[in-house]
This record gives sequence, structure tokens and C-alpha cells, in this order.
Amino acid sequence: MGEQCSVTLNGPGPWGFRLQGGKDFNMPLTISRITPGSKAAQSQMNQGDLVVAIDGVNTDSMTHLEAQNKIKSASHNLSLTLQKYVDVCHVNLEGQPFYSKKDKPLCKKHAHAINV
Repeated sequence: MGEQCSVTLNGPGPWGFRLQGGKDFNMPLTISRITPGSKAAQSQMNQGDLVVAIDGVNTDSMTHLEAQNKIKSASHNLSLTLQKYVDVCHVNLEGQPFYSKKDKPLCKKHAHAINV
């Protein structure tokens, strides 16, 4: 997917982003929305980034509510490790599109390149 990066937002909240997913949804924790002009918008966070860790704690086994509570409990600084979302249309050497997590092409333009 993309490279990992660490983002630290200076508190207190609101931080200005919305999460989706979690262990209870069988989906990785993902940034689903960033509020324009917010602390999150002024950082290198983007919609679609995966949240790998919150304050150094891996999010693999976190439910949506646990992640939300961990973020809410951060008052001074919020430190996130993100897996950057790559929303770029690239075709690899075989002419096949790169795939997103659910085996769908990242770009409709190259959907015809899929071998079924």
C-alpha cells in the first residue's frame, strides 16, 4: 500500500478527523474524513490513511470504541502512526493495475486490465 509515517497533533482536541473500522467491524481503522482547517488538516494526514498505532499502541486488536476512547483520552498531544493511502493510478510492468485491500483496482480506467 503506502509508506508509514508518524503524525503528532498538539492538543487539546478536537483533532478534526473521523475514524471508520475497527476489529468489531472486521476492517482496519481508517481516517474517513478530515475537517477542513482543523489540526488534522494542517498535518500530513489524509482521508484513507490507515491508523496503525495510537500513542504507540498497535490498533490491530482495537475495536472502534477502544480507538475512539484512546484518542479522546489524549489531552496534550495525539501521536498516530499511519499507513499512507496511495490514491495514484499506476500500472505495473505486466500492465495490471495495483490492487487495493479488497482486490479492487484503484482506478476504474484500468479495470479492463484485470484477468478474470
